[in-house]
Amino acid sequence: MKDLIVSPPLLTRGIKALLLSQFFSAFADNALLFVILAQLKAALYPDWSQPILQVVFVFTYIILAPFVGQIADCFAKGRVMLLANISKLIGAVGILLGLDPFLCYGLVGIGAAVYSPAKYGILAELTTGNNLVKANGFIEASTIAAILFGSVAGGFFADIDLLFALAMCVLFYVIAGVINLYIPRLAPAKNKQKWVFRHLILNFIGLFKTLWRDHGGRFSLIGTSLFWGAGVTLRFLLVLWVPIALNITDNTTPTLLNGVVAIGIIIGAGFAAHIITLNKVSRCMPVGIFIGVIIIILSMQQHLFSTYLILIILGVLGGLFIVPLNALLQEKGKQTIGAGNAIAIQNLSENTTMLIILGFYSLALKTGISIITIGIVFGITFAVAIGILWIWYLYRKMYEKGKWLK
Repeated sequence: MKDLIVSPPLLTRGIKALLLSQFFSAFADNALLFVILAQLKAALYPDWSQPILQVVFVFTYIILAPFVGQIADCFAKGRVMLLANISKLIGAVGILLGLDPFLCYGLVGIGAAVYSPAKYGILAELTTGNNLVKANGFIEASTIAAILFGSVAGGFFADIDLLFALAMCVLFYVIAGVINLYIPRLAPAKNKQKWVFRHLILNFIGLFKTLWRDHGGRFSLIGTSLFWGAGVTLRFLLVLWVPIALNITDNTTPTLLNGVVAIGIIIGAGFAAHIITLNKVSRCMPVGIFIGVIIIILSMQQHLFSTYLILIILGVLGGLFIVPLNALLQEKGKQTIGAGNAIAIQNLSENTTMLIILGFYSLALKTGISIITIGIVFGITFAVAIGILWIWYLYRKMYEKGKWLK
């Protein structure tokens, strides 16, 4: 009788601990954002200051990008995640105590910047092969579920009591930190590293060039950067769009709408794990173009029911688009520069894109452009950008195939 080949299980104890830790940490991240937005609204900060809050958060990712990937690859990633959650916890406690929300949210950003490459990098250590795409689907589903429940909880409890809402965020950071202790303490991907500032910067530049020279790595970097830059901007756009387009002024409705997008992404991530493989990643590009079209349609809505329906569709398309690109980047990173370093470079690329898009968004608000007009232009720009990326990808494929045949 032939020996049966048994595939390794996907949901191991380590994966389960990672998913739970990610859920509670991301839950607190998203709840805290909407609580601070409610705090700024209550304190009569100008509308254009809201995206500036995210700019502070994103800036920490950019500054720390040369270091966090190498930290993730040189230490046990589970313990790196624990320290990152402690940094987030300190920032949340500072806001609870009435310290400057922008500075404290920057401390949360430092924790998030350190957390991200360790979280995604450890996936490639806990699982391999086709399970890596499925594991990415689970981690994205866990993240999006946290965005859903965290955003809604943050807006809902901010309408009731801001201090209680902030205390809730602190509690969930504590829970995430405790669960981190159950993630296996795996050996570092790299044991030897010279911790010299100049060396780290030069090493990071070299790693960036290596990943950028890889066609698949470059393609996934650009695709994920455009997606998350658009996603973060859309989140802030909804906060100001709801009172204008739907005539609803509470804090809960924008969070519910963001939650609906999250539900759609969970569904889309599940589909992506089954219908898109690493060899067929380009299938997600038409989906990206449709995301831009849906944003245009959304901007012109005036009814709550149709808005919910459109946002669910938008979320499904988002899940189908981002999960394969993330898996491709991790695979290319693992083959070239290390998964942790690849995620750190991805964070630099994504957050630089976020910074640019949020900067234009804040400038548009400050100059008095209608939020509906901003939404329409935003959707058109995203669709065109993804279309150009798709054409470029197909051209490179044809060029490489022709070069190989010669």
